[in-house]
Amino acid sequence: MQTPGLAEIRSLHEKYAPNAEALDVVFTHCQIVWSIAKRLVPSAGREVDENLVRAGSLLHDIGVYRLLDASGRVDERGYVRHGLLGHEILAEEGFSEELCRFCSCHTGVGLTRQDIERQGLPLPAADYVAVTVEEQLVMYADKFHTKSTPPRFLTAASYARYVARFGPDKTAAFDNLRAKFGEPELTDLAAEHQHALV
Repeated sequence: MQTPGLAEIRSLHEKYAPNAEALDVVFTHCQIVWSIAKRLVPSAGREVDENLVRAGSLLHDIGVYRLLDASGRVDERGYVRHGLLGHEILAEEGFSEELCRFCSCHTGVGLTRQDIERQGLPLPAADYVAVTVEEQLVMYADKFHTKSTPPRFLTAASYARYVARFGPDKTAAFDNLRAKFGEPELTDLAAEHQHALV
């Protein structure tokens, strides 16, 4: 599979962003996730396709644009759908399933059919779980930065407290990722982007 380069990825973001502010928030977040994922690649423990991790990081949240109105307000109730919407965008653009999965399989620490049915989530009942090490790297790196207003970096301890509200299985999944990839150093990234580290 040919992975898209930075210029092609940025063009896709520009195509789907409803305005410059949305582009800045989402694309900056995706770039930050790539910066974090790159730091985690050496701990992956086997040969990792770094180009695929880069493309997956830079595209994983492209579906957010379909949940924004012209003024940039997000549909909070439908936000859980952003991964599936991103999968659809990339598929429509002709990208492989391998790349599309970075969108649909990065939410939380993975959404299962049981999660969707139990919580009544507005998604087709299926498993949206990171399987490959590249998918896991992107999903895990994404946990350390938010697009909240204002954007923030999260420590592993902060995210662990957040994910605990979804049950012990989600806490265990995050703990497994933490053990597998370690905890990224974020102080310099937080200073560079002037986002709080909490």
